[in-house]
Amino acid sequence: MRLVLLGPPGAGKGTQAQILVSTYSIPQLSTGDMLRAAIADKTPLGLEAKAIVDRGDLVSDDIVSGIISERMDQPDCENGFILDGFPRTIAQAEALTHMLDRKGVHLDAVVEITADPDVLVERIINRAKESGGARADDNEEVLRKRLDVYTQQTAPLVAFYSEQGLLKSVDGMAPIEDVTAAIKSAIS
Repeated sequence: MRLVLLGPPGAGKGTQAQILVSTYSIPQLSTGDMLRAAIADKTPLGLEAKAIVDRGDLVSDDIVSGIISERMDQPDCENGFILDGFPRTIAQAEALTHMLDRKGVHLDAVVEITADPDVLVERIINRAKESGGARADDNEEVLRKRLDVYTQQTAPLVAFYSEQGLLKSVDGMAPIEDVTAAIKSAIS
């Protein structure tokens, strides 16, 4: 099973990805984690990414795509994977399609976890209060900016994947167990 999880910040993608990892015995491919691992492992792409990060610049789509491609070639991805955090733009989605075509595989589904932005802000602010504000991005101003970026850059992927017949939408405002059940139903 090869899945992409889409949804705004705070919608529960990470929580659902972990549940799906244990349910389907496939890895979650988080771009941030993969980038850090490639840098730590000093792979050629990791070294290139490190130089860019050390300058304070953003890593290009080509490098991110290359790191994802390398990660997909690992044995634990043989039966599938869950992409979380990639693709974020139409250009990245197109690159992913070409990458999978070269590998002779395809996506089984793109699951959009929908959520009300105002409720997400409230959720994140409550999480910050409960945890003592441990995360730098757990404040309303930063979250609203992240939601705006999502709306501008990532939300167009909904139409992109809908046109391909891959999109499955679930209500992320439901209790965690209900969201999980909806995802499982949508992808079965």
